[in-house]
Amino acid sequence: MKLYQELADWWPLFSEPSQYASEAEFIRKVFGDFCGRSPLNLLELGSGGGNNASHLSSDHCLTLVDVSPEMLAVSRKLNPRCEHREGDMRTVRLGRTFDGVLIHDAICYMSSEVDLRAAMRTAFEHCKIGGVAIFMRDFVRETFVADTKHGGCDSGGRGLRYLDWTYDPDPGDTTYSVDIVIAMREANGEVRVVRDRHIEGLFARADWLRLLGEVGFGTQVMVDPWQREVFVAGRGV
Repeated sequence: MKLYQELADWWPLFSEPSQYASEAEFIRKVFGDFCGRSPLNLLELGSGGGNNASHLSSDHCLTLVDVSPEMLAVSRKLNPRCEHREGDMRTVRLGRTFDGVLIHDAICYMSSEVDLRAAMRTAFEHCKIGGVAIFMRDFVRETFVADTKHGGCDSGGRGLRYLDWTYDPDPGDTTYSVDIVIAMREANGEVRVVRDRHIEGLFARADWLRLLGEVGFGTQVMVDPWQREVFVAGRGV
């Protein structure tokens, strides 16, 4: 995926950290409600450019894990106080546990049950007894809606604009497609356009709950302020 590799330097213009303030406040409240104390030692799997962490690190200690070294480099600039580790959420093992584990929309890239269960297992093994893991994906099968959106911004003489087209070409499988057209303007006025396709996983609510139960979590479903279903998974003894 070009957006997270050769285009990673453009990420802050594609997705501004300021846009994540409301989501971060929701995440902070859920962790606070379920863990009952603050500050917390938190792990984010699939942390990307660190936009969530930029709002959470003021009152929590964060360890950020992502598979893309380019995105970790972006995050280090934004979150110099956070620990950054390169790793795949399906297989990474840090050898310690955390009060809470967050997987934001990076969980969307788990496109098979095998991959999704592996990411859940990673979250479980890094979650303290009595801790909680939050999974914030865009859709479950029951809530999927095809859509288009656009965005981008300017900074430092450069500018970026994108068109994002989400659709499901085969409702019979466990994936949907996101095609993104990205126009980038350099400071000298040169513009180039790149197309980037993302294949993302789509599973029924019951499948999510079944898989979370199989790895050992007790789970409840919440609806966030943006009407997305969020899986809040607690680790018991």
